[in-house]
Amino acid sequence: MTFGFIEGFSVEVYDLRFNRIVPASARMERLWTGARWTEGPAWFPAHNTVVWSDIPNDRMMHYDALSGHVGIFRQPARNSNGNTVDRQGRLVTCEHGGRQVTRTEHDGSITVLASHYQGKRLNSPNDVVVKSDGSIWFTDPDYGILSDYEGDKAESEIGRCNVYRIDPHSGALSIVADDFVKPNGLAFSPDESELYIADTGASHDPENGPRHIRKLAVTGDGTTLGASSVFAKSTAGLFDGFRFDVTGRLWTSAADGIHVFHQDGTLIGKVLVPEIVANLCFGGPKRNRLFICGTTSLYSLMTHTNGAG
Repeated sequence: MTFGFIEGFSVEVYDLRFNRIVPASARMERLWTGARWTEGPAWFPAHNTVVWSDIPNDRMMHYDALSGHVGIFRQPARNSNGNTVDRQGRLVTCEHGGRQVTRTEHDGSITVLASHYQGKRLNSPNDVVVKSDGSIWFTDPDYGILSDYEGDKAESEIGRCNVYRIDPHSGALSIVADDFVKPNGLAFSPDESELYIADTGASHDPENGPRHIRKLAVTGDGTTLGASSVFAKSTAGLFDGFRFDVTGRLWTSAADGIHVFHQDGTLIGKVLVPEIVANLCFGGPKRNRLFICGTTSLYSLMTHTNGAG
């Protein structure tokens, strides 16, 4: 498999609004390959790097956007999955093998932020976001304990798959949503008035399981969730990780690449990728470079928009 720009790169345009955000001259670039299942890209503006997870290989990788160098960031990595960067520039990670959410401090030490709820071990934290108030929100499906491929096979102690919030002051863990089959990727809208969460329950129930993204109103003092509705249903595999751009368009992973939705829920276009996509993030000095985790490889694409900060 070669590196560099991919021959035959293409997009599918369903709405002319899509033409404003993907340059006509844009080309998909494969930056690195060699993973078994890539996940959780996170952009570090302080040193122009992307960190992501290779779950089955139990390692985290990093790409230097200035030199193009790719290396191992951490191994073993307790089968890390989703990653994000908090407001202080620290890495926050969901670990399937560790069954916990951790934070990598500036000195390289690791702090466990959540591992149990009411005395019971979490399933396998999957994806994570940090709100502007410093609270940490993450999903906890059971993918990492279903087999030894992405973690360690075990029975769920909690008995269900929830979405949680870690309080920024007390560190207390609370359930914010308990009606998902397999909650997966999540992201706040740019104004943080809504939290969007993917449900990939169809992975183990193809006929009846959900394959959609729901949006839930952030209520009260910003610590709970309220009214919920389905924002979009996947027509190609499952939605996994996703991110918003500054205007509120949602860019989500899917089986055939990246699906881009307008704020009103209209699918306006697709960026086709030659592998199943699990997750993505915006990066670069202007946050206009899309980094894509596609099964075995890390890809990138320049855009005409900027990721929500």
